[in-house]
Amino acid sequence: MGVITTKGLTKKFGELTAVDNLDLDIKEGEIFGLLGPNGAGKTTIISMLATLLDPTSGTATVANQDILKKPSKVREHIGIVFQDPSSDDILTGRENLYLHGLMYGVPRSIIPQRIDDAFDLIQLTGREDDLVKTYSGGMRRRLELARGLLHHPEVLFLDEPTLGLDPQTRKRIWEHIEKIVKERKVTIILTTHYMEEADRLCDRLAIIDNGKIVALDTPNALKAQVGGDTVQMEVSEPEKAAKELEKLDCVSRCEARENRLDIAVKDVAQNLPKVFAAAGEISNFSVRNTTLDDVFMHYTGYDIRDEGAEGAAKHMQRVVGIKK
Repeated sequence: MGVITTKGLTKKFGELTAVDNLDLDIKEGEIFGLLGPNGAGKTTIISMLATLLDPTSGTATVANQDILKKPSKVREHIGIVFQDPSSDDILTGRENLYLHGLMYGVPRSIIPQRIDDAFDLIQLTGREDDLVKTYSGGMRRRLELARGLLHHPEVLFLDEPTLGLDPQTRKRIWEHIEKIVKERKVTIILTTHYMEEADRLCDRLAIIDNGKIVALDTPNALKAQVGGDTVQMEVSEPEKAAKELEKLDCVSRCEARENRLDIAVKDVAQNLPKVFAAAGEISNFSVRNTTLDDVFMHYTGYDIRDEGAEGAAKHMQRVVGIKK
């Protein structure tokens, strides 16, 4: 049994099923991603596992503790970083972490060293005694990470940890998360709708749609399931070329768009010469690696990128059947 297991975990809000019969088994030291649009059920899953929300049915264990029978024991073993910053602006970084240590029962004698270690881990040494309101957005997210780790949890929940951050700051947060797993052997559940984030960080990930898991595997395996990388080429006789290309075992999909072909090719580096030979006269070509965007589109039928508030509203309308 893994560090986190769920059996038939379900949460309903009235007639809306936010999480639908979820079965998971997450291993120690794993970064497990929950990938999906706003409203897909990611935050609800974390809230149930962190004992902040009771399931409608089903159950789960976190760090070998039952979320329904022993919620207080679960809380002793977990840390959580919420979507929205929850540190106190009018306190210093050190004061925020000290209060957190007290609330989690960390002995007073070792809290100062834990704080120093935490600030060193997130590379904020020297800013411990500055008011949090003087921190940048990225610094505040790093402080939230430090606070979530101060009591040495076995499991850390990260709910959209880089939401709204610029690309450079986002990558720094990724580096800190990778460092945490390497040094602390913490098991992490990460929710995100950033494909690049999921691809880089997650050992495995589940694509969530309408509260259900529609796909679960490693990022590379999920991309391979879509059918390989995409070769785009302009050819003199697209219909003839398409017929020949479809005969190749390495081609899983070939779509003609005017004089251009979009061809999904397995092991593209090895099979590209075969593709060229079958295509005939080629005037131009390019190769695009399969991304998790392609995977998400394949399994859900819509694109997760740049969803924003409007996209989230449309998603919720689709979920509950509301029509304008």
